Formats: sequence, structure tokens, C-alpha cells
Amino acid sequence: MIKIISLCLISLFGIQAFAAEKTIRVNDFSDPNAAYAIKMLKLAIDHSDSPNYKIEVIKEDFTQARVNEEVRSGGLLDLCWASSDAEIESQLRPIRIPLFKGLLGYRIFIINKDNQAKFDNVKTLNDLKKLTIGQGRTWADGRILEANGFNVIKTNKYPSLFYMVEGGRFDGFPRGVHEPFGELEARPTMDLTVEKNLMVYYQMPFYLFVSPNNQELAKDLEIGFERAIANGEFDKIFYGDKSIQDVLQKANMRSRTLFKLDNPLLSKETPTERKELWFDPQSIPDANAPVASNQLTTIE
Repeated sequence: MIKIISLCLISLFGIQAFAAEKTIRVNDFSDPNAAYAIKMLKLAIDHSDSPNYKIEVIKEDFTQARVNEEVRSGGLLDLCWASSDAEIESQLRPIRIPLFKGLLGYRIFIINKDNQAKFDNVKTLNDLKKLTIGQGRTWADGRILEANGFNVIKTNKYPSLFYMVEGGRFDGFPRGVHEPFGELEARPTMDLTVEKNLMVYYQMPFYLFVSPNNQELAKDLEIGFERAIANGEFDKIFYGDKSIQDVLQKANMRSRTLFKLDNPLLSKETPTERKELWFDPQSIPDANAPVASNQLTTIE
């Protein structure tokens, strides 16, 4: 009888352990931010009260709009990542911890190698607005740039933007400063380069999102992130990431002319007052970064 009871208990605990494991389905298809976002997702899970989540990565050629809808409806996906604004936050449940510490808001341009002279002639914000800009159709960045008076040309597919800027469909493809170096390394045969002198900034959080109906997952991730921020692990991963290190070594952020733009799409719930969540290019904690005496030239 004791043996039977023990076997029953073992079976019961085994079933409970199996049932307790929860799957988080995410999509990774030609997404340059996916590896980092998944790494940060794992960090939050590891620091949460429910470390029994399992991440399942699928690879479907979905637009961002399709990804968002799959998460919102609880369809094929449980979680996604994206630049945030009030519109997407009205549809999905944001985890309001900027994964890139707002670094995504510092934008430098991928351009055709023959077009640097166009950008050399930019001295004012109005000069910059005379150039054409490429963006993804559903990206919040496009709406921000349009609200600031830029001529924005949009397409549905992220890979198409590289061919379009190379072919002269628009003048520049603004990327978060952590993005273009790896993107160009992956496309060595294209006549593209990173523009040398200019940088645009608008406050732009990049969040994880879940379905509004998945509050349990949202709370677990928020708890995990807050603990990782408090113990320094969040910043350790951020500054240790290769793409971030590329920024510190290659982007020359302090030597660029910075154009500050408004972000009228920013949600009122954005944690702008929490300075520990946001990157400051004037205090780069890296010995190989440009010296502190090199101050940004800022134009608003």
C-alpha cells in the first residue's frame, strides 16, 4: 500500500511539474533584434518567480502587423518585441522596460556609398528634411518622422529597404545606432555604408509585448526585469552585447551632429523619469569610447 501511494505521489508530482511548464511562442524571421530580445526574455524569466517557462521559436515570414495580431489574439504567438507607441500599447500589453535602454532612438543612416555628399551638405534640420527617408510600413518610427515633417517612403518587408536605399528609391535608411554595422556585414556585396556625421534622436522605447489577456506572463516578466536591473545583470547583458559594443567602438556618437525630434506618439505611461532605464551617450562606460571632451553638437 505504501509503495502504491508513493508511486501515485510521484506520478502526481510528475504531472504537476509537466503541467507547470509554460511555453512562450515567439517569431524570428530575418529580424536583427531577435537574438537580443530573446536573450533579454530569458534574463527576465530566470529572475522571475516562474522560471519554468520554455521559449519556442518559430520562423514565419510575417509582417510586424501579422506578428502583433497573432500575439493580441493569442494565436500562433505569445510574445513579440517592437518599437513602442501609444497605438501598439492600446492593442498589446507592454512590458515597459526599454530593452535597448532607449538606444534605438538614436538613429544613424544607412546610405548608398555614393551619397555621402548629400549628407555633408546638411547643416540644419530643414536641410535634413529635404532628404527622403525609408521605413517599414507599420513601424512607429515612420509615423514619428512624418509628424516631424520628413518625407517617408514605406514598404512592408524589412529586407526590401536595403535594396531600395541602394537603388536610390530614397536617400537614407535610419537605424538604431546598434543595428547598421551587423546589417551591413551581412550584406557585403551591396553598395551601402553608414553615413559619417549625422544622428537623429527621439525617445523610442523598444519593449516586449504580450496579449492583454496574458497578465500572468506580463507580471512575471516585469518582476524578473526589475530584479535584473537591481542586481546589475540587465546592464551587464546590454553593455556586453556585440551590437552594443559595435556602437561604442564604431558609431562615434559624440562626434556627430545630433538632431532632436519630438515623439508625439509616445505613450503617457512611458517611464521617462527612470533615468536608470535610459542610455546616455555622454556617459558611455567603455574605455575605448570617444573621450568625454568630445561633446555632441545638438540641433533642436
